[in-house]
Amino acid sequence: MPTDPLSSAPPLRLWSHAWRMTAVILIGLVAWSSTRGEMAPIDGALLIWFQIGDPLLGVACMLLTLLRRRYPVTIAAIVTVASTASVTANGAAALVLCSLATRRRYAETAALAIVSIGTGLLTDSVIYPKQTDLQPYWIGPAVITAAIATIVAIGFAVGARRDLVWSLRSRAETAEREQHARAAEARLLERNRIAREMHDVLAHRISVVAMHAGALGFRTDLTREQTAATAKTIAENAHLALQELREVLGVLRTSDDSLTGTPEPPQPTLADLARLVDEARSAGMDVSITDTTTDDLPATSARTAYRIAQEGLTNARKHSPGAAVRVRIDGGPGQDLIVDVGNSAPRQPGLALPSSGYGLLGLAERAELVGGTLDYGPDSTGGFRLRAVLPWPAVVATSDR
Repeated sequence: MPTDPLSSAPPLRLWSHAWRMTAVILIGLVAWSSTRGEMAPIDGALLIWFQIGDPLLGVACMLLTLLRRRYPVTIAAIVTVASTASVTANGAAALVLCSLATRRRYAETAALAIVSIGTGLLTDSVIYPKQTDLQPYWIGPAVITAAIATIVAIGFAVGARRDLVWSLRSRAETAEREQHARAAEARLLERNRIAREMHDVLAHRISVVAMHAGALGFRTDLTREQTAATAKTIAENAHLALQELREVLGVLRTSDDSLTGTPEPPQPTLADLARLVDEARSAGMDVSITDTTTDDLPATSARTAYRIAQEGLTNARKHSPGAAVRVRIDGGPGQDLIVDVGNSAPRQPGLALPSSGYGLLGLAERAELVGGTLDYGPDSTGGFRLRAVLPWPAVVATSDR
């Protein structure tokens, strides 16, 4: 149950106000008409009050019901007491009692219900006494008690429904916030890991540039052709270093490893994919691989392609045991690199292994950071497909590989 009694109550729109006011007016008119037909003959001031004052007080009570959500107990008490002298206010009294019951506070609801029964009996017996020969004396109290009990029951049911909807909505919003927080944390961790991986690539290329630049400064015996080739190697490696730095500039973070000068070991590349497939086969998986590439990939794209293939094989092993897995690597310089990992429908139940749910999210982040895209999902045969499209620049320096 919400801490704030009004927090679970949805805001009322114009239509909601309209049908409630219509019900209040109809109940008041019915009560006024039935009372006029059943009460004993009256005259003088009481007759004038019944014909004029009673309806006016009913209208005033109806207007007060508009404040019932802001001051629930106060408005309910005022309208209930006022209904003693105005049967036209019975509709407003029923509305405020039902509204108060939606709060599901037993003490205040029971107190007002008892007051409502008392005011109803007082109206029937003192203010507008009925003709004694129309019905047994116990009919009036029974009808009033049954009506009040019904109104309270409806209010409690509405309040319970509101609390349930509020609770479900609150849980959904909390779960969504937590999911966004976990996703953001996963992206941050993945970006930091990519930044650490780039340390090796940049350090290697800068060291190559420094080595060749030092050779130009100390080697005076180099021919003109050798000097030009060395300068070209420096330019190519500097260009690739800047290009790879731009790819991760937005996610580069300072890590403990880089501060201490202890970088992580070099990460696997696409050249290690054959070993990965052999390991999967030795574990009993049915894996086929087709690799049509012949040129060396940029280091960042190569690592990303390897990780995508690795995640595809891992997911197939966990969720589709016994399924046939196909891995296809296609592309070339100046074209896109296509990494396609798909498996058929599972032949046996998946393994009961814990899953973080962020493996594919991290791959999508990797692919996006290198300028590519990643698509995944079930296919029409009941299997699963993972497909990445990564950029492959037309010019790639190979002298330092």
